[in-house]
Amino acid sequence: MSALIMCLAAIAVFFYIFISILKMAKKDVKSFEIVIGVAYCITLLLFCIGISNHSKQYYTAIDPVDECYTPFASEHFPTLIIYFLLFNISAFIIWSKGIKLPPLTLILCLAFLIIGLSVIVGVIYHVSEHNTESISKYDGQDEVYLFLPAPVLSFIIGIWLIINVINQKYEEATQIIYSNKLLNKINKFLLQKQRQPFAVLLLMLPIFLITTIILILFGQDTHAIVKVFTDTTTWRLSQKSHPPILGHNGHYLCTVAACGNPKVVKPLRFGTRGSVKIIVNRQLLIANAFESLLEDSIPALHQFIRSNYDKYGYNLSKKISTRKLSNFTYFLMKPLEWSFLICLYLFCIHPEERIKRQYPSNTNGLI
Repeated sequence: MSALIMCLAAIAVFFYIFISILKMAKKDVKSFEIVIGVAYCITLLLFCIGISNHSKQYYTAIDPVDECYTPFASEHFPTLIIYFLLFNISAFIIWSKGIKLPPLTLILCLAFLIIGLSVIVGVIYHVSEHNTESISKYDGQDEVYLFLPAPVLSFIIGIWLIINVINQKYEEATQIIYSNKLLNKINKFLLQKQRQPFAVLLLMLPIFLITTIILILFGQDTHAIVKVFTDTTTWRLSQKSHPPILGHNGHYLCTVAACGNPKVVKPLRFGTRGSVKIIVNRQLLIANAFESLLEDSIPALHQFIRSNYDKYGYNLSKKISTRKLSNFTYFLMKPLEWSFLICLYLFCIHPEERIKRQYPSNTNGLI
């Protein structure tokens, strides 16, 4: 409870500071602008949560119950971050200063804003579909909504700022009367046609090229802005395949129990069942150690139990495909786990050594 209170207090302090910065940056800030700013921060937080839950690269084997693949290639992610920062810095400058900016600064900010909008459209399209058919038992479509709000709101803000600047420039131009007749005619012509500033469009390409060159000098690929989407798997623009998923359930009830909430089932390490990598918790180790003891002591009884367990346990394990059911299975098997442990301590000289020997693995990493 204290951790929750501290977290809420930290969030409250952050938003207080954020709102204070908005008020200092623009004295006549409107209430709806503050609301949009706060909403934007919340969507960015959701986006970060989505990234934290989808952090694995396409070349990594995952356990789909606890992990998923990232929508952005880590090697090219800095390029995306740079364009994100340039977009947000430009948006903040234009929002706070408007057409009061020096002409070149305004043009540069607008150019970065439009380039950023192009990237944002790519992000929206990319994260709008998460195809998880290849990683069974995982429904990723629900978590798409963690990724979408931030780029969608960014796009709306960017378009609103551009329209606002154009309207301000239009109003300013209507009040200008040039002494030179030719300039006056050109000004009226542009007003009648509502022409947008061509300088922004003309500068977009060289600005994009200069930014790309700078990124290349810092180690980014020439096609990083494309590869950040394509060098991924399971997302809309992904062009990579992932390795086979890790075996999480191993077909049997004890291993299915390890699919539950890590805080509940307490996974310990990776193990190997045959040639398949699985997640191991103490309940599974104890159950397998008891089976090993039974096989050594009473092989006929072990064969009878094993044959029936293979026959019914596998079909039952396929029905336990959610975290809640896995947690329930874990608690349901607790009495059996304690019984197995008592038997091990009654009939084994070194029970813990037998438990530790179960499901050996070539890796020593903890879960």
